[in-house]
Amino acid sequence: MASLLESGRTHTCQQLRRDHVDERVTLFGWVHRRRDHGGRIFVDLRDREGITQVVFGPDIHQDTHAQAESLRSEFCIGIAGKVVDRGDNENPNMETGGIEVEVDALEIFSASDTPPFTISDDDRLETNENVRLRYRYLDLRRPSFQRNFATRARISYITRRTLADLGFYELETPYMVKYTPGGARNFLVPSRLHPGSFYALAESPQIYKQLFMVAGFDKYFQITRCFRDEDLRNDRQPEFTQIDVELSFATPERVFGPMEQLMGALWSEILGTELPRPFPRLSWQEAMDRFGSDKPDMRFGLELHDATAASRDCGFRVFDGAPCVKGLCVPPDQAGGLGRNQLDKLTDFVKKRENGAAKGLAWVRVAKDGSWEAPFAKNVKPEAKAAITEAMGAEPGSLMLFIADEWETVHTVLCALRLHLRDRFELVPPGAQWRFLWVTDFPLFEQNDKGQWVSSHHPFTSPRPEHVDLMLSDPGVVRAQAYDLVLNGNEIGGGSIRIHRSDVQAKVFTALGLSDEDARAKFGFLLDAFRYGPPPHGGIALGLDRIAMLICGAESLRDVIAFPKTQRGQDLMTGCPTPADDPQLEELYIRHRPLPGGEGTGESGAG
Repeated sequence: MASLLESGRTHTCQQLRRDHVDERVTLFGWVHRRRDHGGRIFVDLRDREGITQVVFGPDIHQDTHAQAESLRSEFCIGIAGKVVDRGDNENPNMETGGIEVEVDALEIFSASDTPPFTISDDDRLETNENVRLRYRYLDLRRPSFQRNFATRARISYITRRTLADLGFYELETPYMVKYTPGGARNFLVPSRLHPGSFYALAESPQIYKQLFMVAGFDKYFQITRCFRDEDLRNDRQPEFTQIDVELSFATPERVFGPMEQLMGALWSEILGTELPRPFPRLSWQEAMDRFGSDKPDMRFGLELHDATAASRDCGFRVFDGAPCVKGLCVPPDQAGGLGRNQLDKLTDFVKKRENGAAKGLAWVRVAKDGSWEAPFAKNVKPEAKAAITEAMGAEPGSLMLFIADEWETVHTVLCALRLHLRDRFELVPPGAQWRFLWVTDFPLFEQNDKGQWVSSHHPFTSPRPEHVDLMLSDPGVVRAQAYDLVLNGNEIGGGSIRIHRSDVQAKVFTALGLSDEDARAKFGFLLDAFRYGPPPHGGIALGLDRIAMLICGAESLRDVIAFPKTQRGQDLMTGCPTPADDPQLEELYIRHRPLPGGEGTGESGAG
């Protein structure tokens, strides 16, 4: 008799229904649960598609029942038998709960040690995450992870099909590239053939996709890995995947169109949700003014109100001396839930934002007669109270929450407070599940800690045409043809129209303080390419990991990345990073330099 493995399975563990009753089937999978009810042994058999209950009994097949006595959790097995109706014993919690398989043939492909944790979604949060990452191959067996990665595979498939149908070529770019300073910190790869020289792992295909446009490919996309040596958190990993897109003869709207089609296809085919299009647009300035964020959650209100002008010379020293006074107006139906104790907690909350830069929270309750109830109310002139109340859109019963500080601090803190109140009062309506938004017209430059102008995006981002002449005289007001795609307060993509004119590029380099020599040393090959008729072009990069996280309803990027790193950049499963031995280092012309005090694995430097 041929083995079950040779004959092959007939169905997955998700397919069988009452329509299959009396059929003979073969299933493969893992023992999810085993229950011995005296005369019969019941096993929930699991594969990536789902679970089917199978049953062994001496009345079904005596030898097979005896063989099943040895089965334990996570044994990998194959079974064959007849599908039977469970009748009144149907399990409504399983899609296959109306049937079971009476087993007359069993093949144990491999036994399993007792797992370090139960392969179940029920106890996932009870198991330390480091333990789960150490045994990641077991953690990935959980049904929720199996669904997540099935969804991720569909995202990749739909992306490729949709963009190919729109005329985009899928092209590849190198992972090992020339190191160009600026932007994120790169991982470096030493070259054995060129002692003392290094490749950088690409943090983005940016320059190469622009060169595809110079080469005349017109429309490019790639689902690609990117690498950034940055501090980590739940939504950041040192290696990640992005959907990279570039097209020639582009305007922002010509980039938005295919990206909205792609999002529409993903949400329709995976979630059965039809997205209204076109997506709304907000300028960066309006997003900051209204929400304090360049990635606002648009599913609820509670917008920021500007009381700077209304509070000028109001008599309250904190307001009088602040360059910016803005706040949130909590409506009466929620304001009652914030008593003095809760307001003290909100004050502590805001003091911890922006690295402690916020000095505190000022609050005012508007009484039924319109008067103010606040610790500082007596210091504010009557006419100023009326003006501030009007500016804040407050009514009797409202609670006004103010931050008075520098512009950036005010908006950062109020944004955090707005999101905190969103969660505190559950402000997102049940029907407002997906709110996409384009944020446009970002600043082209920003100042670093040293007061130097740096690129907000990258130095090839095109300014708005009417701002080109301001780049050297007033760089702070120059707006870029840059845009982000935002979903429910998450940035899921960012891009821009690129500079293709050498005179405009030269002005950007000058504004950034780059000499001709510096520019050529860093970007010479791209500048050379731009001497040969580059087309106007632009593009975007979408975070595939983040899109998958949101579609799956996952809590962390680690839930949709198969083998993630910890927040210290470690792979606990394989134990990397690991030291290199001396022969390896010598072959790469690298000399080991111990850390001060002789501790740790030390540093490496080119010898």
